[in-house]
Amino acid sequence: MDLLAKAAELIAVPSTADRPEQLARALDLVLEFVGPGFTVERFASRGKPSALVRTPGPRPVFRILLNAHLDVVPAGVYEARRDGDRLYGRGAQDMKVAALVMADVFRELAETLPYPLGLQLVTDEEVGGYDGTAHQLAAGVSADFVVIGEQSGLRVVTESKGLCQVRLHATGVSAHAAYPWLGDNALVTLAGAVQALLRRYPVPAAEKWATTVNVARIETANTAYNQVPADATAWLDIRFPPEDTDFNGRTPHEIVAYLRSVTGVAAEVDSLGPPHHADPDGADVARLREAARCAGFTGELLRKHGAADARFYYARGVDTVIFGPGGDGQHGPDEYADLTTVEPYRKALASFLTAVAAGPAVRRASGAG
Repeated sequence: MDLLAKAAELIAVPSTADRPEQLARALDLVLEFVGPGFTVERFASRGKPSALVRTPGPRPVFRILLNAHLDVVPAGVYEARRDGDRLYGRGAQDMKVAALVMADVFRELAETLPYPLGLQLVTDEEVGGYDGTAHQLAAGVSADFVVIGEQSGLRVVTESKGLCQVRLHATGVSAHAAYPWLGDNALVTLAGAVQALLRRYPVPAAEKWATTVNVARIETANTAYNQVPADATAWLDIRFPPEDTDFNGRTPHEIVAYLRSVTGVAAEVDSLGPPHHADPDGADVARLREAARCAGFTGELLRKHGAADARFYYARGVDTVIFGPGGDGQHGPDEYADLTTVEPYRKALASFLTAVAAGPAVRRASGAG
């Protein structure tokens, strides 16, 4: 109940990217929940605060690092509402409840484990993670194995898609709308370019491990009905699996050239992150799967379509998994955390950390879920 009360308080914090004071407030709430007796290293980059919590002494290479983000995407209302076994509210599933569970397990076990355990709290995952997890890694934070508490229903995510956020730019010639043949409508050109890309990557009718393109925004500087637009820009969010070599392993310059060849218009890469992969047969993955099974869940492996901060660790050769409680509706008005999974999630995390201490003897996991 203490955790749920704190979750309601944390969900009420509108910790969006454009509210730096609220990001700091969310971070302080979780640090207060962890309590005294630990070393807290604070970081900041471009207005985004983060923290690394550990036992006192020089910063080690952490045997296990628990990673949680406290920022959320914007919502109309920021408040928690419980309905039976569901806790509704922005960030309930993604991922404020999981962050508090991680903080709770950390404060209980960090001082008792025979290896260094860290708790990494960041506030910019929803806008790329470059000023939180990536910033801390650049500052020397390191680990052998990382668990990110994003929602997974106690399944173990060993693979997730890469992320490429781009803008397509079309130019034309302005003219009076009554005489469109005297101009060149940039919006029409852009619409054709977007359709060409969607023909290459059609929206799947159902879940599919394939590259997807989301058209997030189309804009023009034109403000008049009776004028042919001379410029237009489309914002695209592209998610790609490791198998798509048109994106995976490519530089921004190469992706720009590829998109121009498909669309016929100029492109600009705003953000690029690789897919993430962890060894599904690794000993720590096996321990975590066994811990999930002991908590009453299948412990199956899962691939996620969304990108996460795991990609920053993957780029440094650190095995990282996503492992979190259940829920649904992330980024939507009906987002909720499944409270029936919270205590099993807590038990599984604690059991996993204890099993790591027991050494290499572990039953190997077999097969992907």
